[in-house]
Amino acid sequence: MSKPKPKFYVVWRGYNPGVYSTWPEASAQVNGYAGAQYKSFESESEARAAYSGSYWNFVTRGEAKPAVVKRSIEELLRLGVNPEAVAVDAACSGVPGPMEYRGVELASGVELFHMGPYVDGTNNVGEFLAIVHALEILSNRPSKPIYSDSRNALLWVKQKRCGTNLDRTGRNDEIFRLIDSALRWLHSRPLTNPLLKWETEEWGENPADFGRK
Repeated sequence: MSKPKPKFYVVWRGYNPGVYSTWPEASAQVNGYAGAQYKSFESESEARAAYSGSYWNFVTRGEAKPAVVKRSIEELLRLGVNPEAVAVDAACSGVPGPMEYRGVELASGVELFHMGPYVDGTNNVGEFLAIVHALEILSNRPSKPIYSDSRNALLWVKQKRCGTNLDRTGRNDEIFRLIDSALRWLHSRPLTNPLLKWETEEWGENPADFGRK
């Protein structure tokens, strides 16, 4: 059996930006770094050329992505969406893969938090953590709703459990630390904020969507 071809990793934004020849070296630069920018390449020369350019020149190369439909707050209000709510969403490249999540205030569009990317996660775990993160932020505003488009994550939070089948890889210890912390927080108090399903087909993309579909 032939050996897999080595890859090279460009980190544009991370603890120490640069070109790395192994994933463990590269992941150490982006794991837990908010807004990290990185990508793998097939050769060192290609990676070094990419590093001298912009991340955004490469993440959409060759991809035919549909436009992300996001409605205005006025449209959402007419559709019955509560404008005082916070919307959360997660993004994950692969299963498992680099995962990040964030929360956005609907009325203002202000990003309240953005966590990750974390190594070897899943989208549902990201959604679960995002909902709990929003609950913590809104703990003194119990009437403020939280929207998520993940039925699984909403159910897990309401049941105060994390039903993931994600395997521990050794590289995703931080994710499991966050899960344990989220569960301790959930079991320490009652849920007061309304947890609502974001109806994507009717309302368009969640305002916290990362636009990578």
